Amino acid sequence: MKIIGLIIILISVLGFCHIHYKKPDKKIFFRIASIFALIVGIGLGAASISTPDTPTEGSKIVRKTSKDYGPQNKAAKISSENEKAKESLSKKQSDVQKAASSLASRQGSTAQASSDPDKAAQNAAPDLSNMNYSGSQIVQINDNQPGFSSNDLNVSNGAWQQYHDLDSLNRVTGADALLNQSLMPHSERERLYVDPTGWHNKRIGNGWLYNRCHLIAYQLTGQNNNLKNLMTGTRSLNEPCMTEYENQIAEYLKAGSNHYVRYSVRPVFRGNELLARGVQLRAQSVGDSSVSFNVYVFNVENGVELNYSDGTSSINR
Repeated sequence: MKIIGLIIILISVLGFCHIHYKKPDKKIFFRIASIFALIVGIGLGAASISTPDTPTEGSKIVRKTSKDYGPQNKAAKISSENEKAKESLSKKQSDVQKAASSLASRQGSTAQASSDPDKAAQNAAPDLSNMNYSGSQIVQINDNQPGFSSNDLNVSNGAWQQYHDLDSLNRVTGADALLNQSLMPHSERERLYVDPTGWHNKRIGNGWLYNRCHLIAYQLTGQNNNLKNLMTGTRSLNEPCMTEYENQIAEYLKAGSNHYVRYSVRPVFRGNELLARGVQLRAQSVGDSSVSFNVYVFNVENGVELNYSDGTSSINR
């Protein structure tokens, strides 16, 4: 706007010069005109220099700029990858927890079976209650392998014996021991007087049909009139069948004070019968295989038909 004003002044000066050019005092005129022209020229130059190339008030400047979205895109991509990695890690952690839980469950089941000898015995054998006698009174179980774990054979706590509680029918359920010389008795056995379930004894031929059979023989632990350690068994089941294996263990124990034998005995009943169908014997010497067996002895007697529901019997004719 200042430049336009100066241009108007210049035009006015030129007009003035044109009007007064023919007047007598020409020198004064030209001097005045020169001064005006100089002033106008200086003003134009100053205006051109001092006037900034800026917009006037109220004007708008439109500048086109291109935005660089590269860093934002990279940040978004990294964030997306982090989320995916987080989800993957969370899934893997979940899988690890499930695996750990499964492992703990399996270890718990193993530990429980190991701490419960009756369950451990069941794991080491088929369902013996459904086996039927077919002429052989002794049969091997699990290829004669006793199936004890390394924990079962641990001798760090010394010798021990355990007799499991009677069941709801007052039947004997089993016995376990880590046998050693220290458990063997030094006195003669007293007379037996307690009657286990199924005890309906009678004479046959030259002897008695039944014996009060110790699950763990008296010669191994000194237990005698203990109902948790006695079952009704035929004479042949007790002797020679069980006695043969008990003597094998006793001889090994007597051979050295540092000899140990892990022993487990489990009577086998069918349903609610009071007379056991048989008995399972498992034994393993610790540190060697001098004693090692897993057998099942049928509770039968030649020439006699047994009623396993209550222990009564009849002679075969």
